[in-house]
Amino acid sequence: RIRTRGVRSLMLRSVSRSVARIAPSSGTYRTLALKSGQWVRNKDDLHTETKLVHAGVDPDPITGAILTPVYQSTTYVQESVDEYLAKGYSYSRTNNPTVTVLENKIAELEGGYGAACFSTGMAATIAVITSTMQAGDHCVITNCSYGGTNRACRTLFTDMGMEFDFIDFTELANIEAHLKPNTKLIFSESPANPTLTLTDLSAVSALAKSRGLLHACDSTFATPILQRPVDHGVDLVIQSTTKYYDGHNMTVGGAVVAASPELHERVKHMQNVHGNIMSPQNAFYTLQTAKTLALRVRQQCENAQAIAEFLERHPKVDVVRYPGLASFPQKELADRQHMNGLHGGMLWFEVKGGTAAGRALMDSIQRPWSLCENLGALESICTCPAVMTHANMLAEDRLKVGITDGFVRLSVGIEHKEDLIASLKASLDALPDELADEEAPRAAAA
Repeated sequence: RIRTRGVRSLMLRSVSRSVARIAPSSGTYRTLALKSGQWVRNKDDLHTETKLVHAGVDPDPITGAILTPVYQSTTYVQESVDEYLAKGYSYSRTNNPTVTVLENKIAELEGGYGAACFSTGMAATIAVITSTMQAGDHCVITNCSYGGTNRACRTLFTDMGMEFDFIDFTELANIEAHLKPNTKLIFSESPANPTLTLTDLSAVSALAKSRGLLHACDSTFATPILQRPVDHGVDLVIQSTTKYYDGHNMTVGGAVVAASPELHERVKHMQNVHGNIMSPQNAFYTLQTAKTLALRVRQQCENAQAIAEFLERHPKVDVVRYPGLASFPQKELADRQHMNGLHGGMLWFEVKGGTAAGRALMDSIQRPWSLCENLGALESICTCPAVMTHANMLAEDRLKVGITDGFVRLSVGIEHKEDLIASLKASLDALPDELADEEAPRAAAA
């Protein structure tokens, strides 16, 4: 603090002039009931768009900085041995002030008790499995999920003595039929990556609770703008913050939202044991990008709907799937489970002519589309899951869920929809009318 006579005198004169301007003529002063910095309503009653900007965040108490500082510090000085952890922090592998603010924000947005932020989305998934299962336990898991999730369960955790049944999650009876006496976890992903199949989260959660089981859901494709799984009874929610929470292709990260204090403590314990907490710099970036999540997702949904309708009309497209289309097989569930009439920025399609035609289209895709991995960003991305995101699945498992080598996954960005459609039209129109379906070599497991 600056304590000089000159500055103090200047401040007093400034305050005096301000008070004089608002002083009533009677010479008495009224104290206003409102005070700057107070919230106009209870924070729980704020709209999602406001929470995206302000949830978990308060101005810095020392400087008044409106943005949460990056606490790039390994350790934190303690006042005494007896007051160890009195301020909540000791070592940044366990907790970091910047990361804590992001964790609080995500927990509030997702409607959970608490959240833990991780270095990657896969680290978040690993934490869910290790905090809920041990050797000899069984998990019923969707047969269509992010490829890394499938690989971790199929190789890493089975080697540790855990059991997994990869099954179709579109029918509740099928899930129930695969439950065993040693089942501990039901693991869903809705919408699923990349097929967009949906899981009835309320029904599966009710089944899990009736059997004393936990239900975890990867809700990365949906974000809390489309659905909040905790509201449907889900116990643990996974978000790859790399995707929509970031939305700018800048960071990698993940989060696990727990519905209860006990589950939150379990996940935080594993975060500390594994040493895979998110970095404070990435947490700072995500705190900023999350503010525009609703704006971005709404634009992406609008664009995706227009693109899906265009593809459905194009004569060279064999099939297109998007939850907003009337032709979507689970349209009733999509309308019931997704909020605000929104169905996400992801869609997929296949072109007539099979694998060879699909690959020819992806190899010829024009900007503003980019042929690469990742999803949920401002930039529109075209991906070949069989080679990129799901190459680590067994080829026969990919084909069972419909991921052919010519399967085209689109992550729709915020560019103008007419520019995006023009690019797709150019590539589709350029395909020969009859392109032989030559089987492309299977991608080796990554």
